[in-house]
Amino acid sequence: MENSISGVEINKKFPIHGWIGLLLMTIFWSINWAMHGLRTHWGFFPMWLGYCLLVDAMVLYRTGTSLLTRSWSKYIGLFLVSAPVWWLFEALNAQLHNWKYLGIDIFTDLEFGLWATLNFTTVIPAVFGTAELLRSYDWVKRIGKGPRINSDRLTTTLFFLAGWGMLALMLVWPHYFFPFMWISVFFILEPLNVWLGNHSLTHWTRTGDWRPIIALWAGVLVTAFFWEMWNYFSYPKWVYSIPWGQFAHIFEMPALGYGGYLPFALELYAMYHFAAGLLGNKKGGYVQL
Repeated sequence: MENSISGVEINKKFPIHGWIGLLLMTIFWSINWAMHGLRTHWGFFPMWLGYCLLVDAMVLYRTGTSLLTRSWSKYIGLFLVSAPVWWLFEALNAQLHNWKYLGIDIFTDLEFGLWATLNFTTVIPAVFGTAELLRSYDWVKRIGKGPRINSDRLTTTLFFLAGWGMLALMLVWPHYFFPFMWISVFFILEPLNVWLGNHSLTHWTRTGDWRPIIALWAGVLVTAFFWEMWNYFSYPKWVYSIPWGQFAHIFEMPALGYGGYLPFALELYAMYHFAAGLLGNKKGGYVQL
């Protein structure tokens, strides 16, 4: 059975890599929650790889294109960029101590670093894939115009200075300004992407089109739900310790903490396209939001 969306012929047979992803996700989710003792360090990656493949297949099924089928090499690149991106946040957290990992005492620093790096590779593909999936639904397509944010020199300079200001406040007074971890990097890198000719979200916001941002926000919240849910019965696992807002937990995460995922998605987008620009890919268009 075939269907046509915007002139693209779509084979309605569910893609094989989606079934593989569903199998991986189901097997390692079950193992992660059923077993006792240390298991998540080796089960996290295949479980989240399964999630990424399943979501990618759902996007392909709905739209006729997806991150994996658009370019398998760039899809692998998402994983490769993801690990150093998350290590940046680990470096910031080394100053803030907003989360810690339980059950890692048995590992040497090298062992933890290797397992963590492998597992960190799944962050960006999971978020971008889920954002593309939600972008394919009509409720996102029907969103009207919003405020315009231009990419002129004054606006980008103000963003850039604000980003460094937020980063400084966070490091000097972390008790009050620790949430700036999840927005300051975006304010710094988005102007840099504009100035360097890299792809940026201002491609849409300068015309008032916020649908890509809404898709990123929705995508990261869905991904965050699975991150926090699967983490709850995991071991090793992460737990949070923040100076304020430590109430109304949904799994290990305080309810207010989920708000931090929204700007975090924008940071991921800016950091990925900054890295892509450094590698000579300035046009964008691979991630279709």
